[in-house]
Amino acid sequence: MKRIFITGYMGAGKTTIGKQLAKSLSLSFVDLDTCIENKYRKSIPTLFAEKGEDEFRKIENRVLREVAQFENAVISTGGGTPCFFDNMEMMNRAGVTIYLETEPEDLVRRLRASRTVRPLITGKPAEELLPFITEHLSRRERYYRQAQIIYHTDRMTTKKEIHLTVRGIEEQIKRRNAE
Repeated sequence: MKRIFITGYMGAGKTTIGKQLAKSLSLSFVDLDTCIENKYRKSIPTLFAEKGEDEFRKIENRVLREVAQFENAVISTGGGTPCFFDNMEMMNRAGVTIYLETEPEDLVRRLRASRTVRPLITGKPAEELLPFITEHLSRRERYYRQAQIIYHTDRMTTKKEIHLTVRGIEEQIKRRNAE
């Protein structure tokens, strides 16, 4: 049985790295947001808008508990997942947790380039993104830092850089398992 949870702020590369890590380790890939969308037949932004953040976080917690039972999987979580209820503690008990640590400036660059709708930053003017992300990330960091592996992801713009990041994470997992 092997479960790996990928955590980090929106734009950190959780899905990108999670898919590549799963492929490299011959594990299944599970995206928590996709599971929520499939189960409720609504997009994350729609659920946020209709139910509000508090109710969305309850839904997220229920679905996380379901996918935390999957075996031999890399599970990419939502950016806020570790920060609510006992989610981080539960993920640490269920498998290996990895925090993709990313600088706020890199997050802004990635989020601007992304076509994914992010409810927490929708409608924010460009000049407000860096201060918002810096402050919001600083509030979430105490949860992210509870991960068993912290891996800094500054360069992930090319396939080679993504490949090197995945290799580095694999090495961290091997070292952790050897202890």
